[in-house]
Amino acid sequence: MPPVPIPTTPRLPQPPQAPPFKALVIAVTTRAIFNLEEEHQLYLEKGKEEYVRHQQANQDRPLPPGTAFAFIQAVQYVNKKILESSPAEEDLFDILLLSNNSPESGVRIINSAKHYGLEISKFCFVSDEDSTQYLKSHGVKLFLSADRTDVCNALRRGASPPPSHEVQAPSTQLRVAFDGDAVLFSDETDQDLERGKGGLNRCFLPSYPLSSVLLCFQGPMKAFAMHLGKIHKKFNREECPIRTYLVTARSGRDMGIRAIKTLREWGLAIDEAFFMDGAPKGPILAQIQPHIFFDDGLHNIQGARDMGVPSAWVPSCC
Repeated sequence: MPPVPIPTTPRLPQPPQAPPFKALVIAVTTRAIFNLEEEHQLYLEKGKEEYVRHQQANQDRPLPPGTAFAFIQAVQYVNKKILESSPAEEDLFDILLLSNNSPESGVRIINSAKHYGLEISKFCFVSDEDSTQYLKSHGVKLFLSADRTDVCNALRRGASPPPSHEVQAPSTQLRVAFDGDAVLFSDETDQDLERGKGGLNRCFLPSYPLSSVLLCFQGPMKAFAMHLGKIHKKFNREECPIRTYLVTARSGRDMGIRAIKTLREWGLAIDEAFFMDGAPKGPILAQIQPHIFFDDGLHNIQGARDMGVPSAWVPSCC
């Protein structure tokens, strides 16, 4: 008697996904991509069981967008433009959604992603466990979270940090702004400049200012910026869906040449650079309207937030 064939369910079409070794993997938590402040308050006041019941009862009601929402939209717009010009391209952004929600309360999160047309197929629901333990296995290059504990755990595991506040940037061209020292460049740059003022390095090449001779050391966001730059190079400047900015408190006189030469040596093209000489960064960031701004100074993060600019703190320690 011939075996009875087992009926199969046809597979639904999936959004384009890049192989892990090719992709620039970005992990984002649910509280960063969606606004869950009301639900989080419910969790704190009435506990996990009431929170789960609330999420299940509202599983078909989409969550409102959160701080990282427009950033993820813009990232996926870049994927779309890449695939339009090269359908076989594998060097894409890949989004992983991490959640401390239990699987039974995760239906609302998946439904919300579908509602907004977000091309996210990788979800990780870990209940009360530390979700950052899975970052390395997914090859995550950038981690976005609204929770400081998550950020510190992620940094200890080698990933990069989180956004805060409202979103104003458009969802088309991806705009990313970086601070210089301790972000794109190492904080050793600061130390080197201070040593130079004392005469240590001036003895080495006395006829040139220190800032024009030495290259900057690499900072915690260099790897992400370099991968972003790699995708940037796939387009000509007029049509590129990515625009990058350097916004540093340093003066151009002291740091400009050194920073520009370092970027040139790295092969990293930055579209616009602003050397603020100690002036507040908030107003220029409000004009740029980046999807995300990375800085190590909490005063700069607050200044960006005051202007409604999504910002990510890059702590030197936790």
